[in-house]
Formats: sequence, structure tokens, C-alpha cells
Amino acid sequence: MKKVKIQDFKIESEIDISKLATAIDLEADEDEIKKELKKVRKKLSKIQDTMYAHGKYAVLVCLQGMDTAGKDSLIREVFKNFNARGVVVHSFKVPTALELKHDFIWRHYIALPARGKFGVFNRTHYENVLVTRVRPTYVLGENLPTVNSVEDVNADFWDKRFEQINNFEKHIADNGTIIFKFFLNLSKEEQRNRLLRRLDKKSKNWKFSPGDLEERKLWNAYQECYEDALNRTSKAHAPWFNIPADDKPTARYIVAKIMYDTLKEYTDIKEPELDDSLKENIEMYKEQLKKE
Repeated sequence: MKKVKIQDFKIESEIDISKLATAIDLEADEDEIKKELKKVRKKLSKIQDTMYAHGKYAVLVCLQGMDTAGKDSLIREVFKNFNARGVVVHSFKVPTALELKHDFIWRHYIALPARGKFGVFNRTHYENVLVTRVRPTYVLGENLPTVNSVEDVNADFWDKRFEQINNFEKHIADNGTIIFKFFLNLSKEEQRNRLLRRLDKKSKNWKFSPGDLEERKLWNAYQECYEDALNRTSKAHAPWFNIPADDKPTARYIVAKIMYDTLKEYTDIKEPELDDSLKENIEMYKEQLKKE
């Protein structure tokens, strides 16, 4: 099986999104890839257990991608071995009335993982420079003092919003949050196939919405916005990774492997040492329990 190397997927220089891979051959069949994923996710869960005891780092996993990119199933498969107390998943939908009364990052900030835990954002704060950029009328719903019409949602507006996102991520990184941002890069043809499967399989019909087809018509506009977002916000402290997503098992394995290979380099993540007095009395405590 072909080795997965972090650098092959990390975005470290300006990219042309049309040249990023949506498929990759790991030179292994599906069963082998699933077996490797099983091994890696067990190792990840052990790291999380140690992180929970250590209590000094949090991990934020951001998943972005076009509709049908496989975010939900990736979360299910990658975090399957985690203790439920150690991972919290947030799926961000259309902002509520309360959320719209705050700045656009507020609802994401209050959902951040505590130190010792993993937080997974299924769709993220980047929706605010993707969906709202493709459909700028949505910004009017934020009732911002500086935006009175769509004409105010201009280049300067997006420059400031990207700056705010970069500042937000730098702030949480400086305070102990390890950030992974995964762009699940799906081809337009594979999205078509997945939408057709949703219509063909009765059990999957509930996932389909006519709005999916309306969004698909805006494919090129979304690709342009993704390209700009990736180029402006992939930083050393909060890198983007391009994950070829046309094959779901492969995408899941690559995401898990990148996280594991990154986190295992944090040699300071250790279970806390027992107090010397506690160490000295362990045998005594054992005897007390045995005599009950």
C-alpha cells in the first residue's frame, strides 16, 4: 500500500484548484484501506485518551466540501473508536436568529473544544466566505452596521472577513488548539453520481433536496471561492489539506493518517506524573482494597 505523506496534501503555496487531485490511487483495494483506517483510528483514540489526561491541548477538525463530499460518513468512520467524552461534533446549519445577533464567528467560538478534547466542525466558519460570497444577499441578514446593500459586500469586506478568520485561528492556536482544516475535494462528475444514488436508493431519498441542484449550478463560483479561501488562510498554525474525496474510504484513511502522524510528533503530550507521595503509597492502597 502506498505511503501517505502529510506534505503531499498540505497546502503550503498558492494553488490552482483545478489542478488539485480529487482522486488518488493508494495501490490497495478497499478492504486493505479499511483495515489500515481501523488501525489508525485506534491509535488516534489512544492519543485522545492521553490528551484528556494531559489537559493542555485541544484539537479542532474543520471539514469543508461541496454537497455529498462525504463529511458525515467520514466523521462516523474516523472517530468510531473515540471515547464519547473525548469528541464533540458540531454541524453548522443556517444561522439562527440568536446567532445572527452576534458576529459571524461567535457561534463557532462557543463551540470550540475544551483542552483535552477533539472538536469536529461539519461545515465551519468558512461558510461565511463561501456560501455568503456566492450569495452575498445572505450577508444582509447579519444586519451589520457597515452593510446597507449588496454593493457594500465588496472586495474590502471580504479582505476584512478573511483577516478576522486568520486572527481567530491564530488566537486559538496560540492558546493550545491544534487545528486541522480538510478540504474534501470532490469532482463534479462524482457529485452527480452521488446525487443520482440518493434518488435511486429509497433509503437515501431523504438526503436529497431540489436545492442541491440549484447549488450545483453554481459549481464554478464555489470553486473560485474555495480557491481564494485556501490560498488566503492556509497558515503554518492552521494549514489546509486537500483531500481527494472521489473515493470515500481513501479520503477517510488519509484524514485519519494526517491527524495521527501530526499528533504523534507532540512529544510533550503525556499522561501526568503521579505525585511522589501517591506513588509511595500505591501498595498500601492496594492492600486496603484487598482487605475489604
